[in-house]
Amino acid sequence: MGVVTDIRGRLRAAGLETVVTGASRGRSGAGHVSLFWRIFSLNAAGLVAATALLLGPVTVSTPVLPGEALVLLAGLTALLAGNALVLRYGLAPLHRLGRAMATADLLRPGARAAVAGPAEAAELITTYNTMLDRLEAERAAGAGRALSAQERERHRIARELHDEVGQTLTAVLLQLKRVADRAPADLRAEVHQAQEATRAGLDEIRRIARRLRPGVLEELGLPSALRSLAAEFTEHGLTVGHRLHGALPPLSAESELVVYRVAQESLTNTARHAAADRAELRLRPVAGGVELLVRDDGTGLGAAPEGAGITGMRERALLIGAALTLAPAPGRGTDVRLRIPVPAETR
Repeated sequence: MGVVTDIRGRLRAAGLETVVTGASRGRSGAGHVSLFWRIFSLNAAGLVAATALLLGPVTVSTPVLPGEALVLLAGLTALLAGNALVLRYGLAPLHRLGRAMATADLLRPGARAAVAGPAEAAELITTYNTMLDRLEAERAAGAGRALSAQERERHRIARELHDEVGQTLTAVLLQLKRVADRAPADLRAEVHQAQEATRAGLDEIRRIARRLRPGVLEELGLPSALRSLAAEFTEHGLTVGHRLHGALPPLSAESELVVYRVAQESLTNTARHAAADRAELRLRPVAGGVELLVRDDGTGLGAAPEGAGITGMRERALLIGAALTLAPAPGRGTDVRLRIPVPAETR
């Protein structure tokens, strides 16, 4: 006890008792102590304690006696262990921040690093989270402008296909009909083949125009547009069923367009890449909004990276504040879920 009292007296005289005791207290405000002061306080405490002991009951002989060497080694070990502990605790928030930065994805917003640790680390993490908020807002605004421009361009191309190319092919069909009526018998079969090829081209142009600008969505609403989409893919070899709930909360025109485009892109990916025989569209109300589910019985997601189509779906979902998830379907295949929030006053 005499040695401890002597050390405390020396620390008090040197004005360092508050520094040492402050470094060892539990944290009501320890999280606001900087990493510099934590390390400095620990080193100061060790050096002051060593100085006080050397000036007091502890002496070092020449040559150093085994007992004295043991005491010095124990003190050095304690000082190094304390430094290691302070550094590990102080740098742990920076390691967590590094992991958060490595896994950050603007297409999956909301994930933030926990603000903790010394003052410098807490300030850095707060700055990073603020920067991420700004980047997500700018990304959403930029995606919104890009997608709006894309939809306008789709409408323009669809209109030109329908009004220009479609009318030209219609005029060609009428001319071929007049030619067939006056053509010799041995040429009528060839003229008829030209008519069929032109008619097939006209049908394809109309189909492309409908996909670029879903007029049925504007005229008849979302459920009818999804039924038409399912029928279109069924005609081209992928059997698509649908279960569309009739009593849905009202969605904005922008939200309906996003639902339609996500369903369209999901079925396109299924038809091209999933080797599926069947797919299903489901649209139903859920707690807090509306959910679209596109399920297929194909080969599943696998380990392939997400392509431009899925990235585009995620950007559209961000545009309306919706959540898009891709997961394995029960059994086999893939589930694409789009959950659209609906304000309580509009339900």
